[in-house]
Formats: sequence, structure tokens, C-alpha cells
Amino acid sequence: MTTQNIENTTIRVGVSSCLLGERVRYDGCHKLDELVAGTLSRWFELVPVCPEVAIGLGVPREPIQLVAETGEQPKAIGVHTPTLDATAALQRYARSVAPELSGLCGYIFKSGSPSCGIRSVVIHSSAGSPAAEGSGIFARVLMQRFPSLPVEEEWRLRDPLLRKRFIEHVLAYHRRQQLKPSD
Repeated sequence: MTTQNIENTTIRVGVSSCLLGERVRYDGCHKLDELVAGTLSRWFELVPVCPEVAIGLGVPREPIQLVAETGEQPKAIGVHTPTLDATAALQRYARSVAPELSGLCGYIFKSGSPSCGIRSVVIHSSAGSPAAEGSGIFARVLMQRFPSLPVEEEWRLRDPLLRKRFIEHVLAYHRRQQLKPSD
């Protein structure tokens, strides 16, 4: 494949659906991010994904939060209904959708989300107090499955240097994927 062909191919980037203006959040709202939905959509084909809706949680729905005791893996538990545990469903969904997402060259996650945040997601103790920080359930599984995939949270892309670095990493990842021999 020539360099020109690589440059003319579509570069797909996964995005938390709420960042594209889709009303998929627990409260029935969205978190439209103009930089992502507007500016970055000129560079990339944005592929919306909402794992919470995909696993059957409705809109609106009870919010979930990460809960864990020290040394335990966090679980995605209902804020008002502690018997609501979406952890296994989010993990299964991430594993089942991974083959479809293998063609992505990057991913933009919603910060702070118990399913999609990649850093600094609050993990509560079973008593309800903030105890630690970590990654959302869906994001963690995808990052483990695709460790070299460029990932970022939307708010960090407002920093011009971080945005430039993310775009460069996505383009480099795309080039490496295009140069891999076909099976």
C-alpha cells in the first residue's frame, strides 16, 4: 500500500456517545463536546459507543458508581440500589464488542464515567465515601485488550499539546495498522 493510499483511508476513532450529543446519559441528557463532535470529526470518522445503553440500562436510568474496598477490583453499582451491579455486563460487552472495535485507531472516553473514564474516576467505599480513583469498567477492559491504542478523555483534548499528541498517536497507529500484513 502506498503512502497516498494510507492517507486517503478513513481513520476511525471510538467516542463515548454522549460526547457526540446523543442523549444516552443516566439523566437523559448528553455531554456534547464541540471540540470532539466538530473539530475532530473533520479528521476522523467518529464511532459512537455507549456501553451502559448497550447492556440494557435505560435512558433515563439509575446512575451507577464505582465501589470497592481497599485491594478489591471496583464494581459498577447502582447509586440508590446497591443490588444493581452492572460490572459483569459491562465487562462482557467490552469483550464482545472488541472484535468490532479492533479497526479503531483511537478512542475518546467520557471523563469521570464509571464505565468510560480512563483516569481519576472516583471509587467509593461501601460506606459511600470517596476512597480512591481508577478507570471505568468498560474502558479498563478495552485498554487491556488494546494496550497500544491511543486513548484520551475529552477534557484533556482542550489542551493544544495533548490534542496534538493524541492526533499524532492516532495517525501513527493508523499507519502501523495499514502496514500490517493481511491474514
